Amino acid sequence: MKSPLPVRNGVNATRLRLPAEGPWNTALEYILDRFEHVDPGGIGERFDRGEVVALGGAVLTRSTPLTDHTFVWYYRELPIEERLPVELTILHQDENLLVVDKPHFLPTTPGGRYVSESALVRLRVQLDLPDLIPMHRLDRLTAGILLFSVNPATRGAYQLLFEHRKIRKEYEAIAAVNPELELDTTPRTIRSRIVKSRTYLLAQEVEGVPNAQTIVTLSEERNGMGRYRLQPHTGKTHQLRLHMAGLGLGILHDPFYPTLHPQGPDNFDTPLQLLARSIAFTDPLSGHDAFFESSLTLSEFTHR
Repeated sequence: MKSPLPVRNGVNATRLRLPAEGPWNTALEYILDRFEHVDPGGIGERFDRGEVVALGGAVLTRSTPLTDHTFVWYYRELPIEERLPVELTILHQDENLLVVDKPHFLPTTPGGRYVSESALVRLRVQLDLPDLIPMHRLDRLTAGILLFSVNPATRGAYQLLFEHRKIRKEYEAIAAVNPELELDTTPRTIRSRIVKSRTYLLAQEVEGVPNAQTIVTLSEERNGMGRYRLQPHTGKTHQLRLHMAGLGLGILHDPFYPTLHPQGPDNFDTPLQLLARSIAFTDPLSGHDAFFESSLTLSEFTHR
């Protein structure tokens, strides 16, 4: 469903489903009850300002009956966020695609305590592109190539590339070296079944039909550490981090795998040594081969 409210300050309006019945006479009564810890005067003022809208654009008032609408949209009151000390780099922009280097620590999309401090919202505001959406995602702690769709009319053609796995991605990671694995001469193909619960921080490998595949190659070794080339065939959450940890080669500065570290403030001097190095595909509109490569480097290997 398309939101009847436009993007504001780079952020989409929030959708809320109203119950079909209940002890509430009006939509406002239900919302006040549901968000009982939110300032009730502020909620009422949003109705007065016409900022609570139903599908089709109907504006709700304080007296709109609960059962008049199923879905409504409204703008969240967002807290002021401290700007993260990292910057995006634009590598390519045309009428259909935007390609950027996402830095470590910046999330791809709004979530949790990061809303304005996400790649999507920053770019929407910076470039005045309210229809911008990411074509895929990178973990907040992972840096590198990230593709966005600029034009809703051509978005579907690029989405099909991801759906049909016609996108070729390569990552780079820094981790310890185990000579017994012989990954410099014999790349390892890892297949496993990965599940990720919304209620649990970590992804897990479980028994069952594999749904994740990664090819791991040791590209270079220096002072006991290796630079690895990772080629994912699938895109499960934390797939590369989990597969490397499963080899006994946890990625340097990974706070999750193989051991979950206590949560603390970000240390911008020790980013996770995982980089989305490149992405390649055949452009569905022009038919030409497209290749984009990150300009970033993994500092822990460069400085050794």
